[in-house]
Amino acid sequence: MRTVLMVAEKPSLAQSIAKILSRGNMSSHKGLNGTCSVHEYSGTFAGQAVRFKMTSVCGHVMTLDFLGKYNKWDKVDPAELFSQAPTEKKEANPKLNMVKFLQVEGKGCDYIVLWLDCDKEGENICFEVLDAVLPVMNPAHGGEKTVFRARFSSITDTDICAAMARLGEPDHNEALSVDARQELDLRIGCAFTRFQTKYFQGKYGNLDSSLISFGPCQTPTLGFCVERHDKIQSFKPETYWVLQAKVNADKDRSLLLDWDRVRVFDREIAQMFLNMTKLEKEAQVEATSRKEKAKQRPLALNTVEMLRVASSSLGMGPQHAMQTAERLYTQGYISYPRTETTHYPENFDLKGPLRQQANHPYWADTVKRLLAEGINRPRKGHDAGDHPPITPMRSATEAELGGEAWRLYEYITRHFIATVSYDCKYLQSTIAFRIGPEHFTCTGKTVISPGFTEIMPWQSVPLEESLPTCQRGDTFPVSEIKLLEKQTSPPDYLTEAELITLMEKHGIGTDASIPVHINNICQRNYVTVESGRRLKPTNLGIVLVHGYYKIDAELVLPTIRSAVEKQLNLIAQGKADYRQVLGHTLDVFKRKFHYFVDSIAGMDELMEVSFSPLAATGKPLSRCGKCHRFMKYIQAKPSRLHCSHCDETYTLPQNGTIKLYKELRCPLDDFELVLWSSGSRGKSYPLCPYCSNHPPFRDMKKGMGCNECTHPTCQHSLSMLGIGQCVGCEGGVLVLDPTSGPKWKVACNKCNVVAHCFENAYRVRVSADTCRTCEAALLAVDFNKAKSPLPGDETQHTGCVFCDPIFQELVELKHAASCHPMHRGGPGRRQGRGRARGRRPPGKPSARRPKDKMSALAAYFV
Repeated sequence: MRTVLMVAEKPSLAQSIAKILSRGNMSSHKGLNGTCSVHEYSGTFAGQAVRFKMTSVCGHVMTLDFLGKYNKWDKVDPAELFSQAPTEKKEANPKLNMVKFLQVEGKGCDYIVLWLDCDKEGENICFEVLDAVLPVMNPAHGGEKTVFRARFSSITDTDICAAMARLGEPDHNEALSVDARQELDLRIGCAFTRFQTKYFQGKYGNLDSSLISFGPCQTPTLGFCVERHDKIQSFKPETYWVLQAKVNADKDRSLLLDWDRVRVFDREIAQMFLNMTKLEKEAQVEATSRKEKAKQRPLALNTVEMLRVASSSLGMGPQHAMQTAERLYTQGYISYPRTETTHYPENFDLKGPLRQQANHPYWADTVKRLLAEGINRPRKGHDAGDHPPITPMRSATEAELGGEAWRLYEYITRHFIATVSYDCKYLQSTIAFRIGPEHFTCTGKTVISPGFTEIMPWQSVPLEESLPTCQRGDTFPVSEIKLLEKQTSPPDYLTEAELITLMEKHGIGTDASIPVHINNICQRNYVTVESGRRLKPTNLGIVLVHGYYKIDAELVLPTIRSAVEKQLNLIAQGKADYRQVLGHTLDVFKRKFHYFVDSIAGMDELMEVSFSPLAATGKPLSRCGKCHRFMKYIQAKPSRLHCSHCDETYTLPQNGTIKLYKELRCPLDDFELVLWSSGSRGKSYPLCPYCSNHPPFRDMKKGMGCNECTHPTCQHSLSMLGIGQCVGCEGGVLVLDPTSGPKWKVACNKCNVVAHCFENAYRVRVSADTCRTCEAALLAVDFNKAKSPLPGDETQHTGCVFCDPIFQELVELKHAASCHPMHRGGPGRRQGRGRARGRRPPGKPSARRPKDKMSALAAYFV
């Protein structure tokens, strides 16, 4: 029996699709990476009986990065990144072992059906999957087609079965357009980011941003925010005057009239108009009109409009709204949420999704009436040729979804019902008055038919008092006429909704990437999100944009990125050559980069006004090993030490606290050690500022602390304090924290595993001896007699933290609060301490560890 491998973009999608296609008759098991499941069932394919295997990836399988030394900021000139730096595709998440997983599942398969999301990114992932799977699949027989692409817009039985019945091929051109965007963003972004980060962080101490990043889309996005800020700052209020009149409609009601001139900016002229009218006792009706008008129902919902409403009305940031919408999609509640289309195709079944809502407690009456009376065809919108507009696919309740997912789903559903409802109709009455020589108007609206506003009440025509019945020549007594003095007001800061509109208008980013770009400028501390989700630029964001304008305005204006987006779309359509577009764009930005570097003094002049030099920032903390003067600790991001005498800066671990470590010095360079800590329940370790920035041994990397230093005799090093291989990651070593007493801790020097142990012991030392079972170093623990937990009133014990049964009750495993990159698992030394060379490789269990005496550390991971 032949085998068909099917791959979806997420595990939850794979399960939903397999359940539909197998009609629930399937078997499931976890794959070798422990994250993706494999669902198997029997069926027919291409007229033959086959075995189906449905599994998934977790987004992109591969990511683009530079090779070797080009990943190191200090090794290469950023200008080399435009052309000379070679790139490679490597696994996006090595911990998932996704390539190996796909090859294991794909080995021996005869066909592959790709169920990735139906957008450009999805097409790109298709080819990442094929690169991994095709080499291990069975060879095709006689030119037989073996690769198929399923295209679908929702996780419903109808859509999934229809997609399976009309399988196509993956689009290589769309995949290439994503490859081009990835390479452009990598090369351009990294070159500018590395240069300006190193230049400005080497000069200023209070930038409060760990990265001074540049992005071809991110920077124009910031530019819109700063442009609005500049308009606010340069705004000069002007005084103007308005003539306001009131007339009595009857004994109990008066009408407020609007002046036809609206306003005047000259005080004397305004006073003249007041003098001409204030003595008049009556207002004469010049004309009346009554017109029936309609407020149009909304266009069908696309991604950008959904993000706008989520921000302005639901208080949800664009990225959070997109993530919520994706969850609703994978759970089958809505159709695919990434679409630029606002037009339903003629053959789209509108009644199907509407019937799903017929029994909903909130809008059942409206839906039933529409189904009974006949729906109204949605307005003709824009057809981008991608996915249908965002549509609710099945009914859900607030109790079922809860919180923000429900609020977004409710809006999507109400919007859909509104698109097939009728326009709101109302009667607009207008009366034109004359008071002396001046003309005034009064307008009123009366709803005839609420139409779509019944389901979207916030769009309702405002309730207004009906105007009195009158005709030309009638008069009304004037009750008041006065002059109001007012001032023009500045615009407010951009809301996220307004920014999304500007980005869409100027072609900055795609419906998928717009939330990411907005999130990036927030994360980089370029803007802050104020009340009403308004984006207020910080000093850093303002200075950067003004600096770009001063050097090369095209770096921040949307024009050049918009042109690049058009070229990328031409690649996707097969109308432009991938290599030519890539080469030309990189050449343009390379020239701009060189000019930017040569002209950086122009931006630096603006920086000098807003930020303090390194020498004037921070507080004295530890002594420099070169000049033995105090270095200043700069706490603002990125935290670092600066020696003003030597003019040297030393980066420190981020996201923790730094303090002097007992005035102890490094035996290699005489720098005073500092202690980094993530908190009382987290991990801490000493480090030498110089060694951390200039690793003294080959097996050390930049940024490492003393807990990873392989110095053979230093009392703070891994060689003296290392215990044994971490049970939570490969390559990590558990190291004693000598500063943690009396609440002692043992922490991994790679991942965030922390073991709290031997509370109230007054001394804990790493012994020179090793465990006979697992070859970990033994710990010698001394307790006070009054507080000793040891049996038989003993105060001293030496044993293995992994294997010793006495120590089992004295160890409590936690994960450190910090997830700093220095603590994440990765390749490490297989021999944690110099004198424990026989230690087993990481991840390989001891052959002799007794099951009934498994330590608290090991048991945690079983």
